[in-house]
Amino acid sequence: MQAPIFIGHEIYRHSSYGGRHPLRVPRVSTVMDLTRALGWLPDSAFRRSPRALPQALTVWHSPAYIAALQEAEAQGPAPHLRGFGLGTPSNPVFPEVWRRPATSAGGVLLAADLLRDGGVVYAPAGGTHHGLPDRANGFCYLNDPVLAMLALRRHGARRIAYVDIDAHHCDGVDLAFRDDPDTLLISVHEERRWPFTGALEDAGGAGTVFNLPVPAGFNDTEMQAALHELILPRVAAFRPDAVVLQCGADAVEEDPLSRLTLSNRALWSVVAALREAAPRYLVLGGGGYNPWSVGRAWAGVWAVLAGAEVPDRLPEPAEAVLRALVWHDAPRSKPVQPHWFTTLADAPRPGPLRPELRERLARLAARDGP
Repeated sequence: MQAPIFIGHEIYRHSSYGGRHPLRVPRVSTVMDLTRALGWLPDSAFRRSPRALPQALTVWHSPAYIAALQEAEAQGPAPHLRGFGLGTPSNPVFPEVWRRPATSAGGVLLAADLLRDGGVVYAPAGGTHHGLPDRANGFCYLNDPVLAMLALRRHGARRIAYVDIDAHHCDGVDLAFRDDPDTLLISVHEERRWPFTGALEDAGGAGTVFNLPVPAGFNDTEMQAALHELILPRVAAFRPDAVVLQCGADAVEEDPLSRLTLSNRALWSVVAALREAAPRYLVLGGGGYNPWSVGRAWAGVWAVLAGAEVPDRLPEPAEAVLRALVWHDAPRSKPVQPHWFTTLADAPRPGPLRPELRERLARLAARDGP
C-alpha cells in the first residue's frame, strides 16, 4: 500500500467564521504546523487542496444554492440568501464563505481520485456532515463527506462504509445515503444534542443505518465497546470497497460543545482499527471547538496513519505551536491545562460500561443487517 497522503491548504490559516463563532479557532493550520514541527509531514506526503469547481458540486447540491454561496462571498449578506441558510448565527457570511468550503470539497474530490487504486488519505478540513443539498446547516456550507463518497463510487468503490464518531449526528450524510443498500452508515453521537436526529431505532430505508446515541459522560471504555461490538463487526460483515471515517474531535472531554468525556486516544483507536478494513481509507475531520484539543487530536490521527511515534513530551518546536494558540472568550468550564502545551496524547479516560450502553449495543447487534 502506498504511503498515506495529507491534504491541506493555507486558506484555513487566514479565514474565520467570525469573532464569536465556535469555528473562530484555528484547527487545520495547527495540525499542519504540529505535524511538520514533529517531522511527520514531509513534502512528499502533502498535497495542496484544489478548489472545487461549481459544476463538480451539483452532483448533490442544487445549482441555485451553489450560485447563492458564490453570491454571498462576492456581495455580502442579503435577505434573500437567508433562504439558503446563509447569514445566520450558525452559518454567517464571511469573506471566504465560498472559497473555504469549496477548497475543503476540492480536497475530498482529490482524495477520491488519489484512492482510485487504493491507499490512505487524510483530509482534516473535511467532515462537514450537516450540509444539505439546498442550504447551509450546522456550521457546514457544503457536505464534503457526501461529495467524497459519490466521487469514490465514480472511481470504482461500489460498497462504502461511512463511520462517524463526531459528537453530533451526521444528518446530511444520512439524508443522502439512508436508503442506499450499498452504503453502510454508522454514527456514534451524543443523545439529545443538535440536530436531534440519529435515533437508535432508525435503520434507514435499506436497513444499513446503525445509530448509537450515547449519554453524557461517554468514556474510553464505552468507545472501545462501541468499536468492538458495533463498528468493526458491521464494517467487516459489509465488506466495503472503501471506508470513510469522520473523526470529529468534539467528543473529547475538553470540547465546549459536547458533554462527552473521551480522550484523544479513544479517537486514535478507531482510526487504527479501521485502517485495514478496506483497500481505500479516507479519514476526515469534523467538529472540534477547543483549539488545543482539536490540534492535538488531529495531529495524532496523522501519527496513526503515518506510523509515527507520539513522544511523551513534545519537542520545543511542537510545543511552540501549541503555546502560540489563542482562544478568545474561552469558556470558564474548560480552563486551559498545562499539558495541552507539552503533550499530544491525553491520559486514558476509562470508566464504567453503563447498562444503557450495553442495552443499546445489544439491540444493534441483534438487528439484521447487510
